[in-house]
Amino acid sequence: MSKSTTHLVTGAAGLVGCELVKQLLASGKKVRALYHKRYPELQSHSNLELIQGDLLDVVSMDAWMKDVKQVYHCAGFINYAPGSSAQLYQINVVGTENLVNACLRNDVEKLVHVSSIAALGRSNQTITEETAWTAQKNNSVYGESKYWGELEVWRGGAEGLKIVIVNPGIILGPGDWNDGSTAIFRNVYEGFNWYTTGVNGFVDVRDVAWAMIKLMDADIDQQRFILVAANKSYQEIFNGIADAFGCKRPQRKVEPWIAELVWRLEWVKTKLTGKTPLVTRETARSSLSHSVYDNSKLLQTLPDFKYRSIADTLSYSCAELLKKNLH
Repeated sequence: MSKSTTHLVTGAAGLVGCELVKQLLASGKKVRALYHKRYPELQSHSNLELIQGDLLDVVSMDAWMKDVKQVYHCAGFINYAPGSSAQLYQINVVGTENLVNACLRNDVEKLVHVSSIAALGRSNQTITEETAWTAQKNNSVYGESKYWGELEVWRGGAEGLKIVIVNPGIILGPGDWNDGSTAIFRNVYEGFNWYTTGVNGFVDVRDVAWAMIKLMDADIDQQRFILVAANKSYQEIFNGIADAFGCKRPQRKVEPWIAELVWRLEWVKTKLTGKTPLVTRETARSSLSHSVYDNSKLLQTLPDFKYRSIADTLSYSCAELLKKNLH
């Protein structure tokens, strides 16, 4: 690939997109970074071109693809609130469909698409890349939208586009601590006193970006990879964050009946105020479930890749968040 080739990154203002752009620039790549509304926290760089755009704006997409051979699709909408299904579908499904079509029209060589472990569905056994999606009542609407978005990527692969899908666990990193998974850090810092013993997969944002670049550069096509450094309980994560911040660990365990009560109260509050609920039925039940993910496929495919420890991730993230928000 020539040095003049530009790499397109969607969702450059998000946690993953921003980190990915930084790593690409550090490796000497030219990057065209697409953001929607929020301006990315990126320093100006001679190899960086920032573009404000919308995945639903089909007309503009061909211009984004000029001189582009590699596309990283990080943009997406995360929301578990009731009534968000239409917006989730538009951004995560239709937006992905539009991008895949633009890649096909403009002879893009390869697309690496950021999905989610939520798109793998639920299982009482260890979840792998081969775990089949099944329609269940306890699947989140967000997870369904990411699953349908994946189908658009697989369709692009069937039409000749090289594709790789990554399914990260809960991504930890120093993003906007008022938004997304990074809000966990702010809640613990501000004295949130509740924890659950539910288990999920967690991963450092730096590892997600690094794995995506290596998968893009490798001769790999029509594959998906779970990106999970470790399966941890929420209690372990909350305690690790509290220790890294030097604040008090959450002390009160959330029992199932409490979780069911809280999401119902939040639902009522949302109806009265119109504000986004802090807890929904899906997030409450997910926080109590035990979901374990197998990360061996990526490690076998990329023998020189190694995940950071969760302890390192939490220490780094907390230190960076303190710099950003308290100085």
